Amino acid sequence: MALSPAPETQTGKLVIRNIGLLLSGALEAPILDADSVVAEAGRITAVGRQADCDISEARVSIDAHGCALTPGLIDSHVHPVFGDWTPRQSQLGWIDSCLHGGVTTMVSAGEVHLPGRPRDIVGLKALAITAQRAFTNFRPGGVKLLAGAPVIEQGMVESDFAELAAAGVTLLGEVGLGSVKAGYQAQQMVAWARRHGIQSTIHTGGPSVPGSGYIDADTVLEADADIIGHINGGHTALPLSQIRCLCEGCARAIEIVHNGNELAGLSALRFARELGQLQRVILGTDSPAGSGVQPLGILRMIALLSSLGEMPAEILFCCATGNTARLRKLDCGIIAPGRAADFVLMDRAQHSSGADLLDSVAKGDLPGIGMVVIDGVVRAGRSRNTPPAERVPELLG
Repeated sequence: MALSPAPETQTGKLVIRNIGLLLSGALEAPILDADSVVAEAGRITAVGRQADCDISEARVSIDAHGCALTPGLIDSHVHPVFGDWTPRQSQLGWIDSCLHGGVTTMVSAGEVHLPGRPRDIVGLKALAITAQRAFTNFRPGGVKLLAGAPVIEQGMVESDFAELAAAGVTLLGEVGLGSVKAGYQAQQMVAWARRHGIQSTIHTGGPSVPGSGYIDADTVLEADADIIGHINGGHTALPLSQIRCLCEGCARAIEIVHNGNELAGLSALRFARELGQLQRVILGTDSPAGSGVQPLGILRMIALLSSLGEMPAEILFCCATGNTARLRKLDCGIIAPGRAADFVLMDRAQHSSGADLLDSVAKGDLPGIGMVVIDGVVRAGRSRNTPPAERVPELLG
C-alpha cells in the first residue's frame, strides 16, 4: 500500500502521448480531438495533437498505447475518519484501494463514524478543524481528500461558522445527521455557512445511522443546502414523486450514490435529463457504510447509469469529474490547460463484448485501469482491483 505523508507534485514536464480516446470531463464537449497531454508542476499546460504540442525535454513520458485518458474521478460523498482507516468496517487502506478504482479526489460528507464523535459545539468544531488539517497534510495513496465537515447541532450561531471558515473549513457534514433536522433550523444555519464560504450537503431519505432521521423533500427544499446528498437514499430513498419534486423544485446539485436505491438513482438521472439539467448530476459512493467500502464504486455508478439509464458513457464520466469539480469548486475534473494534472488511463476490459471502451461501459462492463496520475505524479500502475485492460500505458521515464 503506497502512502504519501505529504502532498507531492511533479516538478518537471510530464508528457502523455498516443492517447486513443480523450474524455474531457466537460459536458459541452465530452470527447476531445487530441492524442497528447502535457503538464508541468502538476498543472496541465497543453492538450492537443502530438504535432502541435511541445513534448521535448520531458522528465516523465508515458506512452498510452491507444488507451483512453479521463480526468481523475471524484467521489463527492465519503465518510473518512483518520488516516486510511475506517472504524465502520474496521478496514485499513480503503482510500488507497479507491485510488485503484480511478478516484483521485474525495469530498467528505462528515467524519461521522469517529467512535465517540463529539456533539457539543466546541468539540464538533475541534474535530472539523483537526480533520481538515490532517487530510491536508496526509494523502493516502496520493488521493486528495477534502475533509473537515462538521455536523451541525442545535445551539450553533453565526459566529461558529465564521470561526470554522477562518480556520480553513469549507464544508458542512450532512445536515440531518445531528440534532438539526427541521427545515427552518437547517435553513438558517445553511445560510450562515454559505455567507462564510462553507458549502453544505443535506441528508436525503431514511435514517442511515443512529441519530440521523428521515429527511423528506419539503425539508430538503426548505433547508436549501448546496448539495442534495444521496438523492437516491442512503440507503432508503424517498418516493419517486418526491425525488422528481426535488429535481424540479430547485437548482441545487443532484448527488447519486452507490450505496443507495438503484431505481431511485436511475429515476433521478432520467428526471435531470428530461429537465435538460444534466449539469446538476454528480456521483458519490456514500462509503464507508454498512454496505462496506467500494473501491470501484464510481466506475460501477458510471456503468450502471449508462447501461440501464441509456445514457452515453462519456456523459456519465462528465458527471463523475467535471460536474463535480464545478459544483464543488475544485481545480481538477477537466482536461484543459491550468487544471490539476489528475488523470486515469483505462481501456476496455479483456473479453468485454463492447466494441471499445465507451461501448463496453454502456453495456455495463467495468473498464480496466492501467495507470493513475495525481498532480502530475504517477501514483498507481495497473489496477489491482479492476479487470485487466486490453491495452495498458507504458511509463518510459
